[in-house]
Amino acid sequence: MITVQSFAFNYFSVNTYIVHDSTNEAVIIDCGCINPQEENAVSRYIEENKLVLKHNLCTHLHLDHILGNAFIYQTYGLSPEAHKADVTALPTADEQAQRLGLPLKIKAIPIVKQLVGGESISFGHSELTALLVPGHSPGSLAFYNKKNGYLFSGDALFAGSIGRTDLWGGNMDVLIAAIKDKLLTLPDETIVYPGHGSETTIFAEKRSNPFL
Repeated sequence: MITVQSFAFNYFSVNTYIVHDSTNEAVIIDCGCINPQEENAVSRYIEENKLVLKHNLCTHLHLDHILGNAFIYQTYGLSPEAHKADVTALPTADEQAQRLGLPLKIKAIPIVKQLVGGESISFGHSELTALLVPGHSPGSLAFYNKKNGYLFSGDALFAGSIGRTDLWGGNMDVLIAAIKDKLLTLPDETIVYPGHGSETTIFAEKRSNPFL
């Protein structure tokens, strides 16, 4: 069994997830903490539960989802892992901040391990499978835990909605096709933990998502 702890961080209320199992090994997904209070929330949870972080996973490299990468690298020595298409196609975090009019100076942390989709990411007795779901960004990923029926969908699929496609490299047709091919084919009972907002299920989105 795995445990999922969520936090809502930064200007955009990004869902940051810490996922761990009985071995106390863990991964963090979309670390968006932006200030000492949010960083302390992450550290406190890790310390209180005696966790060992093994991976820093990024569903995609839009600014709001990567604001905590420098903190994770400096504190735990983990470089972020993301899809190679986002590494090559998206503006840097600083460039994104400038274009969005945000007064931020962001330390860039290199993506040492570039994913392509299909990888199995192991921690403790558990694993996540990286699913390529482009359209919100060229290299958007979702992370699927088959054993427990958990999906971390990033900004591809939300409760009652889907990701925006008006940012760098976005494409509505590509996104809808990818969701139908990679996500809606998962078991109906799969719990979806999105990049923003509340959790949902594959069944709920197949039945009532107006975009699908």
